[in-house]
Amino acid sequence: MNTESLNRRLYDTKLLAYSIMRKTTYVLTILSVGLLLYAHGVVEDPKELQQLYYIIDGILAVFVVIYFLRILYTFERVKFLRRTWFEGLLMGIIFLNQFCTYVLGIPLIYNVFESIGIPLSVELYRAAVSLYMLVLLVVELVETRIYLKTIQLKPSFVFILSFIFLIFAGAGILMLPRMTNVPNGIRFIDALFMSTSASCVTGLAVVDPGTYFTFSGQVVLLLLIQMGGLGILTFTTFFISLMRQGVGIKQHVAMHEILESESLITSKHMFRNLVLLTFAIEGLGAVAVFLTWGPQAQFTDLGSKIFFSVFHSVSAFCNAGFSLYPQGLYTEPIRYSYVLHLVIAMLIIFGGLGFPTIVDVFSPKAMRERLASPWKEWKMLSRITIYVSAALLALGTVGFFFLEYYNTLSDKNLAEALVTSFFQSTTTRTAGFNTVDISALTVPTMLLFIFLMFIGGSPGSTAGGIKTTTFAVILLAVSTTIRNKRHLEIGRRTVPHSVAYKAFSVFTFAVLLNMVFLFILTISDAQYDVIKLAMEQVSAFATVGLSTGITAGLSDVGKTVIILSMFIGRVGTITLAVALSTRTKSTSYKYPETHLVVG
Repeated sequence: MNTESLNRRLYDTKLLAYSIMRKTTYVLTILSVGLLLYAHGVVEDPKELQQLYYIIDGILAVFVVIYFLRILYTFERVKFLRRTWFEGLLMGIIFLNQFCTYVLGIPLIYNVFESIGIPLSVELYRAAVSLYMLVLLVVELVETRIYLKTIQLKPSFVFILSFIFLIFAGAGILMLPRMTNVPNGIRFIDALFMSTSASCVTGLAVVDPGTYFTFSGQVVLLLLIQMGGLGILTFTTFFISLMRQGVGIKQHVAMHEILESESLITSKHMFRNLVLLTFAIEGLGAVAVFLTWGPQAQFTDLGSKIFFSVFHSVSAFCNAGFSLYPQGLYTEPIRYSYVLHLVIAMLIIFGGLGFPTIVDVFSPKAMRERLASPWKEWKMLSRITIYVSAALLALGTVGFFFLEYYNTLSDKNLAEALVTSFFQSTTTRTAGFNTVDISALTVPTMLLFIFLMFIGGSPGSTAGGIKTTTFAVILLAVSTTIRNKRHLEIGRRTVPHSVAYKAFSVFTFAVLLNMVFLFILTISDAQYDVIKLAMEQVSAFATVGLSTGITAGLSDVGKTVIILSMFIGRVGTITLAVALSTRTKSTSYKYPETHLVVG
């Protein structure tokens, strides 16, 4: 039977077959994710766990069958295979592993990892399967009519809803019994705090992630950091492009608004480069971290060392600041690993530059074009981002060095003091790692930290704060006013007044919010100094994660305030942008001018 005859025979049943396959995929995906969560978080009996994984393997086998049926019912099979190569690769791995395991009696995945010296524990296998199932579930749900109706809302609003969903889902998972090492589990307010801190890539913690959570709980934190850093919509859009027929115009509009790219065309090509560059930088960062732990850092086995390296690389690039050590990078084994500190600092800087800048400056295509045309300049956004970031890094390094030279730097030589100062200046750009005792800092240093944290990173990045471009526009507007100039100019370009209005609006919004929340904290947690509460509040709003050690001791009201600060700090500027972009009925009029005395 030739291909044309086969297509004719299948044509009449194609719609019914696709409907059945799609519904089956939905049901089995939700069932398998539920079973995985139950196995991860509740079940302790090895026999029951084995039965659950037999069921999950059966579900995976059904997915493989469905994929082959889709190939069969697709009339242009070669194009289909090219379009779904990523999904096909995953299905091929699953099929090969299950065939070897259940037919030949050879556990292929286990043997491969053991042969290179990495014992693949059951927990690690669960984590890999869970990640795949989670991605598959999100991709399948994105394609339903529910998503199509939801995406008709403002993309920024959908982005905010995705964070709310991620936070509460993460909190629920962290409350499962086997996610923690304590008998009664974690309280809801603490689980919500940790989930919010991870999803909003902040790093403030009410418990020690390295000892309080099990391996499964740490993997959940890692996933929350990664998905929160890039955003759920970024991930779903990326995987749709890999696993299905491409991305529609609505997804492009969403990415355009969320990434704050210059045009719809740039956002169309940016999101895939964004995710691929992220994974590439995090992968290279994990290798660099792995090689620079130092002899003092002890690990139980090679797998543990790899996981620690990946966790800290992702946490650094996403500017999350979570560490699996009780005192972060200030913990005794790695306190003096200065090469490791520089690697972490570089990851933080890359993560805080912003994805548009990373793609413009560091993507392979951009670097090839610049080599061919050395006179070609960076885009204006990239120039402002890099120059302002460099200036703030220099200010923080010099300021910390002189303010702390006789305090936290007193036991270090000149080179160590400079590296430590550079690291603290870098980490205040919303990263949250620390290599000194934050509670021992002087008040002037804390004020410097508050200033740097408040500014934060750059637009379109994982960082928080009011952003470097906002700070630059405000300085430019002040300079323009002082010099009595009519237009805002930078780099032989005129900045529209609407941009200045938006910058001052973001600044005012941030100042008022921090003042109100700090006022509440002084009432709910009056036992702490105002400067420590201010550090905690600004650190939360700017999604930094630096703390003087008072986070775990905050009252439930104080923790709630910090949770709101972290959430608003991560998505609040987007909310403000939506409010500013609301269309008025008409703008074709002007009231008579009046004079107000200012200053």
